[in-house]
Amino acid sequence: MLSIETYTLDNGLRVVLNEDHSAPLVAVNLWYHVGSKNERPGRTGFAHLFEHMLFSGSEHVGNNEHFRYVQSIGGVLNGTTFFDRTNYFETLPSNYLALGLWLESDRMGFFLPALTQEKLDIQREVVKEERRQRYDNVPYGTAFERLLNLAYDPDYSYHWPTIGSMEDLGAASLDDIREFFSTWYRPDNATLTLIGDFVPEEAKQLVEHYFGSIPAGKSFPKFALTRKPLNGERRETFPSPVQLPRVYRLYHLPKMGHPDWIASDLLSSVLSGDKASRLEKALVLEQQIATDVAAYVLPTEATGILMLQATANDDVPIEDVERAIDAEIARVVSDGITADELTRAKNRAEVEYAHQIENYDSRADLIGMMSTYFDDPSLVHTWLDPYRAATIADLQRVTREYLVPDNRVTSTFVPESA
Repeated sequence: MLSIETYTLDNGLRVVLNEDHSAPLVAVNLWYHVGSKNERPGRTGFAHLFEHMLFSGSEHVGNNEHFRYVQSIGGVLNGTTFFDRTNYFETLPSNYLALGLWLESDRMGFFLPALTQEKLDIQREVVKEERRQRYDNVPYGTAFERLLNLAYDPDYSYHWPTIGSMEDLGAASLDDIREFFSTWYRPDNATLTLIGDFVPEEAKQLVEHYFGSIPAGKSFPKFALTRKPLNGERRETFPSPVQLPRVYRLYHLPKMGHPDWIASDLLSSVLSGDKASRLEKALVLEQQIATDVAAYVLPTEATGILMLQATANDDVPIEDVERAIDAEIARVVSDGITADELTRAKNRAEVEYAHQIENYDSRADLIGMMSTYFDDPSLVHTWLDPYRAATIADLQRVTREYLVPDNRVTSTFVPESA
């Protein structure tokens, strides 16, 4: 069992320590409880923009010097953004723990004095180009965005992707950016996780030294995070410059960690986890009507999402692919799954979790998630228990309850000439 110690600074910063001397490394992982969920219509893309902005320098660290400092000592670093969080992380030689803490504390406590219009303009263009390359100018690139637009009302916080819209990014002012940072990027909205080769008492002194003087913020804005029901399936067909038709579906689930979310996670593995999975075997190998299939759940905090997609083979109508998917789902509802299928899905969850735990940086990210979403980093010890306890009946029930037309949205990409 992992040795986990948690405490909170006077300014509200949650700190999680996992001492582990198996390698001379330390992972510094900072989760801010802010993502695209905390944006407003007309002000989207801010959280992801900050993922870039916080590498553009702070009062005592120059532009891109965060990368230079860490990489010059053989460390690695990055940041990511999702609906519910933004995280920054470094893995360093353990004798450079103070460097990692100083870098993270300087951009938490001293970012605004270094913020300029030029930096905003530069990073705004970087994000716009990222949107062009990853969303707008690649085949099927806007599929997830289209599903979100169908699945949620325009004022609901999951209606837009983390990248935001070109219009909103272009309209963001320096005052908008200052306000967003002051509201969310503060110690009482963050979890600092340290994993690796350190002495806890020394690490605590360093954390207090670098973060203790940063002030907490004011109250947080309120968001209505109860999803309105669909009241029937929502569908669209999108002619696009693609070679093969592809169908995308989003099924609504309870939020991450709910027993039905966990059963749905196992179900997604049964449907498409390997070559012997239901959809892979039926659509790709036997009927040969699809080139690929995928099903997975997303780690979302406010409401749950199961994604399903399939690409039609040459000269196969996409309607045939949809019917074949529905037939396999209907078989799960009527006949259930086999004990072997459930065992394979559980084994896959065990293996994936073990890989997360064995690596310092992924373990720190996992513990940061447990602390941020569930306020309990010790969940890392028991997270797999409900997976192990799930039954065939559980997977059959969630299929019957959630994988139904009235609980889904569908976006079908078809070649423009079709």
